[in-house]
Amino acid sequence: MIDGGSKGATVNLRYRVTLSSEECGQLQGLVSGGKAAVRRIKRAQILLAASAGNTDEEIAANVAVGTSTVYRTKRRFVEEGLEHALSEEPRPGAERKLSTGEEVLLVATACAKPPAGRAHWTCELLADEMVRLTAHESLSSETVRRRLAEKELKPWQKKMWCIPKVDAEFVARMEDVLELYAEEPDKSRPVVCFDETPRQLIGEARVPVAAKPGQPARVDYEYVRNGTANVFMFLDAHRPWRRAKVTDHRAFPDFAECMRELVDVDYPKAELIRVVLDSGSPPGTRNPAFLRNSALQLGP
Repeated sequence: MIDGGSKGATVNLRYRVTLSSEECGQLQGLVSGGKAAVRRIKRAQILLAASAGNTDEEIAANVAVGTSTVYRTKRRFVEEGLEHALSEEPRPGAERKLSTGEEVLLVATACAKPPAGRAHWTCELLADEMVRLTAHESLSSETVRRRLAEKELKPWQKKMWCIPKVDAEFVARMEDVLELYAEEPDKSRPVVCFDETPRQLIGEARVPVAAKPGQPARVDYEYVRNGTANVFMFLDAHRPWRRAKVTDHRAFPDFAECMRELVDVDYPKAELIRVVLDSGSPPGTRNPAFLRNSALQLGP
């Protein structure tokens, strides 16, 4: 409602919902799928009903929500678009109890082995463990539950990637990496994440035949294995830059060559390059003498 002037008149703000065929299909799929959050499904039902010409009162009665919810959903659709209308509107409130680093620690703990004698972590156990690992004097299980729900993490499920052990060394290394990521960008001291992955090479069993007048192109759908290759990936943590390098092997000389290119080609003016590696990097990558000797063998 908007104040209409000194006489106290009011004007009803009406938001007309007109859905495209694509938006209708998306919303109908959301409703019929039944896998989304209940609030999201209700908002989809509101928009579908509003597009069909139902009044706010009829929609509120059929969807079992208040007329204010109908109004807000229609308003967000008209002003902000479909995705915003389906999503939760930001709510004012107190600051988050856990910092970004503490939330990372919570996830790591939830993915680690539970305490002795326990089959899996519970929200209460995780809350107690976070009090032990951080400076918090208390932490509610509800806070833990909300943070895990945001990450779609369910510690009682076994089908997940797990950290074998969260000990003092792991926490110290995790904090070192997080501090690097949180630093202000510095061109003279860049932070570069480095990783590698093997890739299966696949080829066609028969050579494709090009199209010609009166005959479409012919492509065979049978594929054969053509060996493997390794992909090294560089990613700057503080700017939108990345580079991939494909090699035949995942050996230390290949790694040393990547490091030399990083210094000579990608960051020739840097004073210091901080490279973040995981535990699966090629053997010897954490041995400075081995790295220096291999670089010398590669030549200037």
